[in-house]
Amino acid sequence: MLIKIISVALLFLGESLAIYTEVIAAHSYQNNLFWSIFIKMFILMTIAGGLLVAGYMFAFKGFKDIWIVSVISITSILFMEPIINYLIFHELPSRGTAIGFIFGILGLVSMVIF
Repeated sequence: MLIKIISVALLFLGESLAIYTEVIAAHSYQNNLFWSIFIKMFILMTIAGGLLVAGYMFAFKGFKDIWIVSVISITSILFMEPIINYLIFHELPSRGTAIGFIFGILGLVSMVIF
């Protein structure tokens, strides 16, 4: 059971750090030089990638089903991306974007149920 908890935590942390890195890079590049932002974000993304690789390894060992691991990964992206985007850019999604997000959630739910 502990390996499952650790794997889910690593996947959520890795996906969150990857999303954070992408969004911060986009936000910071508006005001700074490309290479100074790129180097810092490349290092953070490398750490995020390491967390994701470890998370996938532990999750597959714990759950014995790659599809469960994929659902955990996709779910973490689905929940964390809008939160991180709002916290950094302070923007709410437009109507079309919100509808797309809702369809994404419905697709995820249908994948898990069926």
